[in-house]
Amino acid sequence: MIDNNLITTANSLEGYRITRHLGVVRGITVRSRSLLGNIAGDLQSVFGGELSVYVELCEKAREEAYHRMIEHASQRGANAIIAMRYDANDVGETITEVLAYGTAVLVEKI
Repeated sequence: MIDNNLITTANSLEGYRITRHLGVVRGITVRSRSLLGNIAGDLQSVFGGELSVYVELCEKAREEAYHRMIEHASQRGANAIIAMRYDANDVGETITEVLAYGTAVLVEKI
């Protein structure tokens, strides 16, 4: 398993030397909001402020995509991920795709 300290949005890891690039890795999840979740979100939106129902849904989707990206990198033999990013797209009216991606690399401590 890749150490979370060896995953970065930067193009390098301070204190480490990249010895090999293993290619792009990704993790994807597709989520839909349930009818009850939509009702709860609509009720929260009436009163304004943070929509905790949707925050929780988005956070779970990002976490799932992130862990799948790490799994993909591990399968390639990586011990780190650089240039990590998230992306999200609506697939349907209530369906959202969340993608975590980056470059799998092998690094060694300097």
